[in-house]
Amino acid sequence: MERRELTVVEHLEELRKRLFTVALFFVAAMIAGFFIAEPIIRYIQYSDEAQQLTLNAFSPLDPLAIYFQVIFIVAFVLSSPVLLYQLWAFIRPGLHEQEQKATLAYIPFIFLLFLGGLAFSYYVLFPFVMRFTFELSNRLDITQTIGIHEYFSFLFKLTLPFGFLFQLPVVLLFLARIGVLNPDTMVKMRKYAYFALFVAAAIIAPPELISHLIVSVPLFILYEVSIIISRVGYRKFLKAEAQRLHEQQLRDEELREQEQRQLIEEALAEQRRQIEAANK
Repeated sequence: MERRELTVVEHLEELRKRLFTVALFFVAAMIAGFFIAEPIIRYIQYSDEAQQLTLNAFSPLDPLAIYFQVIFIVAFVLSSPVLLYQLWAFIRPGLHEQEQKATLAYIPFIFLLFLGGLAFSYYVLFPFVMRFTFELSNRLDITQTIGIHEYFSFLFKLTLPFGFLFQLPVVLLFLARIGVLNPDTMVKMRKYAYFALFVAAAIIAPPELISHLIVSVPLFILYEVSIIISRVGYRKFLKAEAQRLHEQQLRDEELREQEQRQLIEEALAEQRRQIEAANK
């Protein structure tokens, strides 16, 4: 069945409907966040790292600000699969059938990798960073008086970027799957990619060698994993492209045969008309 081309107004109308759907799910996720936020805050408060500190509220609104920050993050995480699906559904008409199936299958992996990035940064990186700051404060004979709002803000700034950085394999696989990125190019650009990841790790991690390595090494591993899985995606792209070209060639040959048959039939019809005219 031929897909009908949509006008600009129809595209905007479809986009509005999909954004409205995402907004509804986000509001529902925020309502769920009201019930989830308090257990999450208490879990973080009673972690080993927080237990070594006395968390203070320097403003009457600090607890409320933390509460809504957690609610917003919970709502974003819970509604992200819906957001990704609506985005996929919006761009789906512009994709080939194989690309539609491939990109739809990425959504669960994006969600799981985001959670994996959060888990890695919270359970591995964050404790090491806190130990480093404690040891530095002790060496400098500094008594830390930390506000609870500052503590949670520092935690979110350290952990949330890893949720997005862990999307690297999926992004590169997608680009390879649609033929935009060649894995061989990724291999050639490895040193530049490592430098960019090293700079990103320097921004995220505290200025200390071990913590920098804790951030950098997983990013390098993610890049190498991305190269491996991108080869699989690129081979599928080449196979799909070859199949598409073969099907296009068969259609062109069939069209030429139809045109030839039509020309022969027209020539025979013209010949019959001439014979009939001669007989008269």
